[in-house]
Amino acid sequence: MVMKGKPSFMKKKKSKNSKASKSKATVRSTVVSTRTKNNKTVLSEQDKKHVRWAYSILMRVLESGKHPDNELTRVIPPDECMNFLGQVRTVFWRQASMVELTAPINICGDIHGQFSDLLRLFDKNGFPHRANYLFLGDYVDRGKHCLETILLLFSYKMIFRNHFFLLRGNHECPNINKQYGFYDEVVRRYKKPGVWFAFQQVFTHMPLTALVGGKILCMHGGISKQASVKSILMNSLQDLRIIRRPFDNPQVGTLAMDVLWSDPSNFEKDFGPNSRGVSVVFGKHALWKTLKKLKIDMVVRAHQVVQDGYEFFANRRLVTIFSAPFYCGQFNNAAAVMQVSRQLVCSFVVLRPRKKVARRRLMPAK
Repeated sequence: MVMKGKPSFMKKKKSKNSKASKSKATVRSTVVSTRTKNNKTVLSEQDKKHVRWAYSILMRVLESGKHPDNELTRVIPPDECMNFLGQVRTVFWRQASMVELTAPINICGDIHGQFSDLLRLFDKNGFPHRANYLFLGDYVDRGKHCLETILLLFSYKMIFRNHFFLLRGNHECPNINKQYGFYDEVVRRYKKPGVWFAFQQVFTHMPLTALVGGKILCMHGGISKQASVKSILMNSLQDLRIIRRPFDNPQVGTLAMDVLWSDPSNFEKDFGPNSRGVSVVFGKHALWKTLKKLKIDMVVRAHQVVQDGYEFFANRRLVTIFSAPFYCGQFNNAAAVMQVSRQLVCSFVVLRPRKKVARRRLMPAK
């Protein structure tokens, strides 16, 4: 079902536990791994087996937090980890390059291995067995617990595959996460580079964009003047739907590159060079023209640290969300989660930075 209303905004919410909705987001794609009957997900016996396996992985990730740094690699040995990643890759491959979702849903930005802050995020906004989630990428690098973070998110994807969604960020590319910490963490803790390669195989199959309620376009980076077909500007959502996967690192001058890397800029009218050295920056006029062309109302993206956890651009037609508070232990930034109601009313839950975070159980006891 496509929501017909336009997005609107409420004042930001205080960081209190929100009431979780029981309705589940759905995905439309040419190939799906589950069927629904009477609004209940029906899984094959093989899928049920994989869900039980993912739940076991999830519990072991949570328990490992109580032990020294190398405990995770003992309770989830490398061979099991790589086999599990193979199943996660299949789940992503069965879903489209652009997942199309219904509200209500919680939208989250960069996490960057800040595992304890991810637990806070779920604690404040509802656990995944009660609330729908869309993450916009950048789960690894820079933070100290990238393995716990990514295995937790992949476990939830396996368990709640039709209402828990993970997009790819620029740090889910091998040329980036080999340089900024994930490779070093995996090799140091697992002692096997093959585990890192298995993660890359999953990343190459992840979707790149999401469309919420037919009106809110979500991605990690931003808009593009490119298209999936060479020499043609991005003219429709179909250009996003037909981005081909898998690919390791996006090619320069492609739509995939900009979806992962581009940034908004108050100093550009249309498109210009990006100071990152890759992709482009885009101005308000470029954004407005793209919104009109694609027949959507707003863009939600991540990719940049913002002081309050969220920041508007172009008269609230774009919002940047960042969900890693006290980023890298250096920035005194807050984190935010954007909550989209069934009527496409958007509000924000803000997590203030703090240096020491108590670890919580991610899923209550049965």
